[in-house]
Amino acid sequence: MPVLSIFFGIIVRMWHDDHLPPHIHVEYQGFEALVEIQTRQISKGKLPRKVAAIVQEWCLTHQQELLDNWERAQHFEPLEHIQGADHD
Repeated sequence: MPVLSIFFGIIVRMWHDDHLPPHIHVEYQGFEALVEIQTRQISKGKLPRKVAAIVQEWCLTHQQELLDNWERAQHFEPLEHIQGADHD
């Protein structure tokens, strides 16, 4: 699964040809969650409260880039890296 971004130990990934709604897979120190891109809500799994807040803010800031990558993923095209919340 391609990695879109890594920041503060948070790994953000997206699968090619994944199910709707558009979402990202987030991992952090043994926690895993699916976060919907448009609502920024955790739809499956769990993240620590502070990590969830960082990811939600990051999703808001990079929403269009995430949706563009979602479209690429649906067509099995290469995904683009997105700058992390730590400005990597």
